[in-house]
Amino acid sequence: MVEIKKEICIGCGACVRDCPGSALRLTDERAEVIRPCIQCGHCVAICPVNAVAIPEYDMAEVEAYERGTFAVDPVQYLHAVKFRRSIRNYKDIPLEKDKVQRILDAGRYTATAKNQQACRFVFVQDRLPEFKELVWKEMPDVIGKLKETAPDYARAFELFCRKYQRNPAEDTFFFNATSFLAIASPNPLDGGLAAANIENMAAAEGAGALYSGYMMRVLEEGEALKAWLGIEGMTVACCMLLGYPDVRYRRTAPRRKADILWK
Repeated sequence: MVEIKKEICIGCGACVRDCPGSALRLTDERAEVIRPCIQCGHCVAICPVNAVAIPEYDMAEVEAYERGTFAVDPVQYLHAVKFRRSIRNYKDIPLEKDKVQRILDAGRYTATAKNQQACRFVFVQDRLPEFKELVWKEMPDVIGKLKETAPDYARAFELFCRKYQRNPAEDTFFFNATSFLAIASPNPLDGGLAAANIENMAAAEGAGALYSGYMMRVLEEGEALKAWLGIEGMTVACCMLLGYPDVRYRRTAPRRKADILWK
C-alpha cells in the first residue's frame, strides 16, 4: 500500500494528477491514499519532496534523477541497436555475477501489464552442463511429441541430434554459450519486453545474446526441463543464450526499408 508522509507533503498535487488509477486525492492540502492501487510508483517518482513510499518494495533502491547519468544520447543508442548481432560463438569465460545482476535488473525494471511484475528469470550458468545433459536426455521424448504437434520442428531437432551425436561440439541448441536464460510470465508480452531490455543491457556490459525459439519449443514439450528450471505450469516467454562474443563485428548490417504507414 502506498504511504504518504503528511509531515513532508507540500500539497502540490503532482502525484494526484499523475496517478493512473485515481487512487490519490488532496485533503486539507495534503495528498492521501483513498483506494488500493497497482503500486506503479508514479507517485514515488514524481514527488518533489520524497514524501511517498511503497513499504512492500525496497525503497533503498530508489534513485533521484540526475540527467548526467540517467539520460541516454539518442544517436548513440540507435547506434547500439543497429550494431547488435545474434551471437552464436562465445568465449569460454563466464559472466561475472555483478554484471549478471545488472543485466537481469534491466529486465526487472521493464514495464509489465498492470504492473504485475510477474516475470520469473531463470539464469543458468554454474549448472549449465547439468541442464544441457538433461536437455539431450529428454530430446527423444520431445521429438516424439513434436511429431504430432509440429513435424517441421521434429525433423529439424532430429538433425540436430544426429549432429550432436557425431560431435558434441556441434550443439545447435546451446552452441558454446556459457549461460542460458529462460523468462516465464503469465503475459508473454511482458517477458518479451524484458528480454529486449536484457539484451541491450548485456551488450552494454560487453556480452552478447541469441534469442532461442528452438529452446522455447523444447521447453513447451519438456515438462521435466521446466520442472528443473522451476517454471512448471508457467508460460515460457523467451529463451536466450548469453556470454562474451568470440567474434568481432566491424560495422552495422543493412536492413529492408521500414514498413511504415504515415497518416
